[in-house]
Amino acid sequence: MSNPIFNTGAFPDQFSEKKRERRRFYMNDQGVTEQSRQSSSQGQPFAAQYGMPGQQTGGAGADQLNRQYNLPDAAGSQGAAMTYDDVIRKTVTSFAVVLLGAAGAVALGLVMPGAIMGLALVAALAGFGLGLANAFKKEPNPALILAYSATQGFFLGAFTMVMETMFPGIAVQAVMATLAVFGTVLALFKSGKVRATPKLNKMFFVAIIGYAVFSLMNFGLVMFTDIGMFGLRAGWMGVAIGAFAILLATYSLVMDFTNIQEGVEAGVSQKYGWAAAFGLTVSLVWLYIEILRVIAILRSMAE
Repeated sequence: MSNPIFNTGAFPDQFSEKKRERRRFYMNDQGVTEQSRQSSSQGQPFAAQYGMPGQQTGGAGADQLNRQYNLPDAAGSQGAAMTYDDVIRKTVTSFAVVLLGAAGAVALGLVMPGAIMGLALVAALAGFGLGLANAFKKEPNPALILAYSATQGFFLGAFTMVMETMFPGIAVQAVMATLAVFGTVLALFKSGKVRATPKLNKMFFVAIIGYAVFSLMNFGLVMFTDIGMFGLRAGWMGVAIGAFAILLATYSLVMDFTNIQEGVEAGVSQKYGWAAAFGLTVSLVWLYIEILRVIAILRSMAE
């Protein structure tokens, strides 16, 4: 079980540890072939099945066996394999588009301040739709991923601009806190001190479903009643809920790093670097929004 972004068709089966353990390869007169189930000859010594080099074994001589031994690795048969550098490049590209979208929102907000929140709501809904489309596509689509980054960037820029008007300096605080959390999680993951586990993953998915239902209900109250800008998330209750959401977003980063590591080790195709970049973008955007909201609640309480 993994991050929902990676648990769909966007990433191949190599990310499943059990499936990787079941992957086996055998050699016949056509070359290297993958075998998922045990064959009748499995368990016999290789020499008993195919003979030793230099001996005739069912028409396959030394030259044929040498050609088979020199075949390229199966993981690279679909093209270049995904690397950490490739994931970093694609993630940086995705976040550059997020920043461009945010800059566009700020520029538009300065010209049309009355319309910016309406446009931000449209961008948020568009980003939600693009996020679902990317999550359930069988192959990563760079254009759709970058479109998601642009719409989410616009929403973040508009939302941050409104919060900055109400609480000066909050944008810098939220950005610094997000970078601090990201850097800490990455350092702990690289040191091997934090890892995604099946038990924690199950708890994460149950928690995120409950949080999603609560967020939708709270959004409806904010939009259609006069409950206030934070809805049910005002006061210390809102701080506690926000802290819980930050923990969820932080663990989502851990799952992102775990899936990227497994993908690189499995040698999946380079194109799946875009799926990795998309997953990181989703987690970091979520983390930033939750941190920004918690800071806003705390500062509103202090006034």
